[in-house]
Amino acid sequence: MTSLARWLALFALSLASVRAAEWLPIEREVAELTKASNVTVVHFWAPWCPNCHAELKSGGWKQFIEANPKAKVIFITVRDERNGAVELAKFGLGPQKNFLHLQHPNPSRRPGEEMTSFMGQRVGWVPATWIFRNDRLRYALNYGQIRFPILQQLVEDASRAWD
Repeated sequence: MTSLARWLALFALSLASVRAAEWLPIEREVAELTKASNVTVVHFWAPWCPNCHAELKSGGWKQFIEANPKAKVIFITVRDERNGAVELAKFGLGPQKNFLHLQHPNPSRRPGEEMTSFMGQRVGWVPATWIFRNDRLRYALNYGQIRFPILQQLVEDASRAWD
């Protein structure tokens, strides 16, 4: 590696660490969890969101979580003051060992005040689903309701040792 290439790599790493230092504690927590060698699915949802409720009512998330015990699934309630864990429990989410619920500290839905990014990535819509492995974002499904066969395929693809 040339000295210029080394310098550029170090500069990029220093920028990433500066940005990470500005993250909220919830972002740093999720970043730590996504370093795992197993797949981590991060799902942004809101109790008021009709598409989020459609995913839950179908039983798809509960079935997916239980069918994928090696994958960590993190639900982050966004843009709502209500405790999302209470609503998720109505759909059987919570007791699974590979499930974690987090509440984003900014509950605002007002334009200009609402949360629009997480870990340096844009979040413009809920639901949104991100798939990580080994500290890398592998897939981002940012606009709308998830189709569980597609999610299953993406998790299987991300699980492969291709990196």
